[in-house]
Amino acid sequence: MPTLGFLKKKKTKEHDPQSPSTAIDNTPATPTSSGGHKGSLTSTSANTLSSTNSSNKGPETMLVNHGGPQPTSAPRSAGQDAPGTRAEGPAASGMSGIADDSGIQSQISGQTNGSSMQPTPTNPNTLAQISTQPNQARTTKGKYSLSDFTLKRTLGTGSFGRVHLVQSNHNQRFYAVKVLKKAQVVKMKQVEHTNDERKMLQKVKYTFLVTLWGTFQDSKNLYMVMDFVEGGELFSLLRKSQRFPNPVAKFYAAEVTLALDYLHAQGIIYRDLKPENLLLDRHGHLKITDFGFAKEVPDITWTLCGTPDYLAPEVVASKGYNKSVDWWSLGILIFEMLCGFTPFWDGGSPMKIYENILKGKVKYPPYIHPDAVDLLSRLITPDLTKRLGNLHGGSQDVMSHAWFAEVTWDRLAKKDIDAPYVPPVQGGQGDASQFDKYPEETEKYGEPGPDPHGHLFKDF
Repeated sequence: MPTLGFLKKKKTKEHDPQSPSTAIDNTPATPTSSGGHKGSLTSTSANTLSSTNSSNKGPETMLVNHGGPQPTSAPRSAGQDAPGTRAEGPAASGMSGIADDSGIQSQISGQTNGSSMQPTPTNPNTLAQISTQPNQARTTKGKYSLSDFTLKRTLGTGSFGRVHLVQSNHNQRFYAVKVLKKAQVVKMKQVEHTNDERKMLQKVKYTFLVTLWGTFQDSKNLYMVMDFVEGGELFSLLRKSQRFPNPVAKFYAAEVTLALDYLHAQGIIYRDLKPENLLLDRHGHLKITDFGFAKEVPDITWTLCGTPDYLAPEVVASKGYNKSVDWWSLGILIFEMLCGFTPFWDGGSPMKIYENILKGKVKYPPYIHPDAVDLLSRLITPDLTKRLGNLHGGSQDVMSHAWFAEVTWDRLAKKDIDAPYVPPVQGGQGDASQFDKYPEETEKYGEPGPDPHGHLFKDF
């Protein structure tokens, strides 16, 4: 599933991407690899299973077997950079791979403006202020039309449609446009998740999240205009590396932690954390994409959705849950980055994985740092009264853990720390070299005709 994210630079006022003067940093967008994460249960990935039964809705169950890879939910990278910000040239050439542990460690612990992750005390109050800042409502409905863009190539495909690399006819910037076929969305009973994705993407704006700039629709399709994230998926990098050195895993985990802290402060549960949904921008920083399962949850919800390996036991057991599931998933993510596999993975069916999750027995390889083991044991625990992130201290309990002792959180939030790996892409040039190639769409977009499903997507 392709994704799109937004890059950072200087703070500028946010401009309408439709304006000819608008300039947006292209951040790595990556379509989900066709070999997704072991039987994903997501609204836009293969083998989607979603059983919806929230506090204000009746039970609805759906089992969807997708025929192939799906476009990743459009990433939106929000944060300090506004669409009017132009990238300051292509990203510096970084490591072409991550095979040399010492090299990566030197990059991650190396210097950015003089230093990197230092044991500087964290200021929880500062981060809390950043995370809880109210977002200004952004208008996305009907901001663009097909005539505003020139289609370049397909970045990813799926059962609902595909993601295209496009170039704005106004500011010549490159974007990713996610195109979803209305008939398929309705057939697979993904109307609610599709509308929720648009709603969540419109609401959030943060450094480590992808940015949605606008949406529109025609008689057959829905269109979501997002930042083009050039660096690809963290999943691909992890598979090439097999597993990450401790400092590298810590860097990525720290950025994800900040993103979750921000989302939770907005009352949003992400619910689909995994390497495939983490994109690398041109400088190697993360962007979370694919918000198909993100949802505003003031108290609890009962929806069964996510990826089998990453599901918390309370979700598997069909119990009501809240933000605690994201912290469980963070633990699974850290474990996978450090080990190269997930703790409950089983070569058999997803049902076996669920059984392992409910048993809750985790075997930690001896090469994992003791501090990491301690953190993981406090995240991957079925006891909600002990799970970090779900306690009175919230996300600060996670950030203040000994494993993150070297992280200077306020600097990381500003991207003042160099990433351990810089994707080999030419920033701002529409470089899609990190994406697989797909046959192009044969059906022409924008054709007039009857629109039997338009009333289901009024906010597009």
